Amino acid sequence: MKLIIVSGRSGSGKSTALHVLEDLGFYCIDNLPIGLLFPLTREAAQQEAPGRLRKMAVSIDARNLSAELANFEQIYRQLRDAGVVVEIIFLDADEQSLLQRFHATRRKHPLSDDRTSLREAITNEKALLEPLSKLADLYINTTGMSMYELRDMVKQRVVGRKDQELALLFQSFGFKHGVPVDSDYVFDVRCLPNPYWDTSLRKYVGTDQPVIEFLEREPLTKQMVDDLIRFLDTWLPSFADSNRSYMTISIGCTGGQHRSVYVCEQLGQHFRTRYNNVQVRHTELPHLQARGEI
Repeated sequence: MKLIIVSGRSGSGKSTALHVLEDLGFYCIDNLPIGLLFPLTREAAQQEAPGRLRKMAVSIDARNLSAELANFEQIYRQLRDAGVVVEIIFLDADEQSLLQRFHATRRKHPLSDDRTSLREAITNEKALLEPLSKLADLYINTTGMSMYELRDMVKQRVVGRKDQELALLFQSFGFKHGVPVDSDYVFDVRCLPNPYWDTSLRKYVGTDQPVIEFLEREPLTKQMVDDLIRFLDTWLPSFADSNRSYMTISIGCTGGQHRSVYVCEQLGQHFRTRYNNVQVRHTELPHLQARGEI
């Protein structure tokens, strides 16, 4: 039996993720009390025709009792000891994004009341859910991500992955916008020559031929890519051997438009020949496009 636990702070996209799993054949339950997790899986295993219940997904959030949340790790270990394949997906976003989402939808936060402001509720929720976040197999930061982008990511990274298979995400970003908090590895490629200073290349991105030609004329670019490939080729199998399910490798340059995009594409191209589930995501490009900068 496979059980996916979807958790995260309110407003981070848990409902969207759960709906994707339901559409893809998982038996889904929203806001399940933690104390019912073990009885649920035990009952499902005893069904005479458990086919529909072999893939289950449940959403667990701060509406659970705080004592049950604090006791989550013990129940998690019981499930694993009973032979249930448990995978925890934790979604989050930065505080400002969560505030904006609640203001836009005019929803009430489950932890807010007459004595607790929305900002305080969002902060308190992070502490309450720490027992789940620290055990997460996959952490997804949905800051700046549309509902459709989140749906695609869940489909590709979670459902498109076979059991015991390492799923890789290479994502480009701009240091001036902050380092992605969902990174397992962060590599800085700002030492490479910057196409931005060639005014004829400013409207292009790292997947466009003029930028590719600019970067590939520089020996440092090939050396950087080769060194990253050599390092990851050496160490990713060790993560896979230790039952690691997901790895997110973030490549950063100044603005997330040229160098990091190019390097991510090169890494994705190489590792698709070695792993079945490899995704490439360019964090800044949709925002640059929306502002008319590319």
